[in-house]
Amino acid sequence: MSSLSPSPSLLANLRQELSRLPPFAQMDDGDIDFFLTHAEQRYFAQGEALIGPKDGPVAHLFYIRQGAVRGVKGAADLLGGAIGYEAGDLFPASAALAGRAVTATYEAVGDTFVLALPIEHMQSLVAKSPEFADFLNQRILSFLALSRQTLQASSAAQTLAEQSLESPLGGLIRNAPVTCPPHTPLREVLQTMHQMHIGSMLVVSAEGAPLGILTRHDVLGRVVLAEASMDAPIAEVMVHPVASLTTAHTAEDAAVLMSRHGIRHVPVTRGGAVVGILSERDLFALQRLSLRHVSGTIRAAADVPALKQCAEDIRNFARNLLGQGVQARQITTLISHLNDVLTDRLLFLLAQTHAIDLDGLCWVALGSEGRGEQTIATDQDNALILPDDISPAQREAMRVFAHEVNLALDVCGYPLCKGGIMAGEPNCCRTLSEWRDRFASWIDHGAPKDLLDASIYFDFRHLAGNPALADALKTGVVAAAQANPRFLKQMAVNALTRRVPLNWHGGIDEDDRGGVDLKLQGAAIFCDVARIESLALGIGAVGTRERLEAVGVQLRLAPTKYQAWISAFEFLQMLRLRVQVDGPPDNSHPNHVTLASLNDIDRRILKESFRVAREMQQRLQLEYDR
Repeated sequence: MSSLSPSPSLLANLRQELSRLPPFAQMDDGDIDFFLTHAEQRYFAQGEALIGPKDGPVAHLFYIRQGAVRGVKGAADLLGGAIGYEAGDLFPASAALAGRAVTATYEAVGDTFVLALPIEHMQSLVAKSPEFADFLNQRILSFLALSRQTLQASSAAQTLAEQSLESPLGGLIRNAPVTCPPHTPLREVLQTMHQMHIGSMLVVSAEGAPLGILTRHDVLGRVVLAEASMDAPIAEVMVHPVASLTTAHTAEDAAVLMSRHGIRHVPVTRGGAVVGILSERDLFALQRLSLRHVSGTIRAAADVPALKQCAEDIRNFARNLLGQGVQARQITTLISHLNDVLTDRLLFLLAQTHAIDLDGLCWVALGSEGRGEQTIATDQDNALILPDDISPAQREAMRVFAHEVNLALDVCGYPLCKGGIMAGEPNCCRTLSEWRDRFASWIDHGAPKDLLDASIYFDFRHLAGNPALADALKTGVVAAAQANPRFLKQMAVNALTRRVPLNWHGGIDEDDRGGVDLKLQGAAIFCDVARIESLALGIGAVGTRERLEAVGVQLRLAPTKYQAWISAFEFLQMLRLRVQVDGPPDNSHPNHVTLASLNDIDRRILKESFRVAREMQQRLQLEYDR
């Protein structure tokens, strides 16, 4: 190793070099100069160690100017030594901030030049530069923010700011609501609505809790055609109970609630009392969305051809949201919700044709649909839970009905599952007792196919029909899995067979097409870990984000830790959506991204996301495969 302090000419070159990369690109010039004037340039030859566990607490933060660094021994041995850093990286940030030793020995890959900043100066820079501090503390989150900024800057349509769907409803309420008690005469209510030019009257209790609502839309059916007396109390004609949200809920929650219930007004409460009312006009004037329009069209569809057009509307709607900078979590939630609405409508239409009572069955969504994480290119995974007292003839009628639903979904653009995991297949059309036996067999035996099936079937949720059947199955399944450590270990070992695409010096390992599979080599790893950890803790959540958050809280991890898991997963989901929008029309490779197509920020955050995935696998291996 050799070292020297930067000369004035080198200092100028370094300043220009660093200013192009995060976090320096976001820092003040004075703070960049502080870093450079207090850092020391060092050279390491091939195989020479920069730092190791025996060196004790980290003494320097390293910035790699040229070359690469890989981790060997220690924690790096867990997954084949796949710990590494490339030019432009800062390391070891976590150990430096925590004042501890590193867990692996880091050595140079070829000739490597670094800038070594002493820890005391790093701490000074953290105190004076919020951008530098945020980057070190929340590396993945900082990269994500930059990526979203880049995406929004490149979008031609700026009709929807990212925060609009995330905005708490408390910040969207502008005026106090107009309310009345339930005994108010109808005449007085209508006069008030007319004089104040408002579209609804909210009925509240003495404590301010929402009891019901009467809107202009309701007046025709509930007042005029019903020939209600103008002297009757509003309680006799109001719609009740009324669906409401709290000030902590978001605009996204309001949009989904309006779509799900076909309503135009949502009361907003704080501490149980109404503080405002949000109308569809308010919400969509802010967001310029057409979620309710799309869902309304689906609910009005009269046949399969009409639903086929609705399915295309869903995909176009998702493309528009992506171009407007909406986050992956929101897009996949909305796609899944609209796909649910479409499936529910299709079930209703075909149930009439087959004379099927939907209350006598439970249609469940599986896999990504079950988790509420569907992307634009998605096939169908579903199943039927039937009551135990069903007759053989009724059972076959249910299966035939489900098979026609599967075929109709295929017509609508949701391809048939190649593995045959569909409600119309005999193996996926079972009674509650049979499903319990099947899950018990998977948990007790854990054969390779059992583990593959478990990764799909354990992510199930009720979509239509009788929800009690799904609830009864879920309670027993989660408890049985939690009580069987051997099964959890088998699932963990199976999940560890997925290889994170990082090469031996920490760069992204491209395949023969110059890219990576974002689903199999990325997002699926997060889903696997979230599923295993949540089952081990008895957590009933199904969505990956909800599972990871619940796991982090239950294990009392630092919020930045599990938020990094969530953010990395959601970036991979976002990249998958972008690939599906920009890819070939035939969607031949809907999850494959070529690295050459990515800008510098997205390539860096992709690498960071893979690093987070690798760390999660290492955690899983320490817990289950030591």
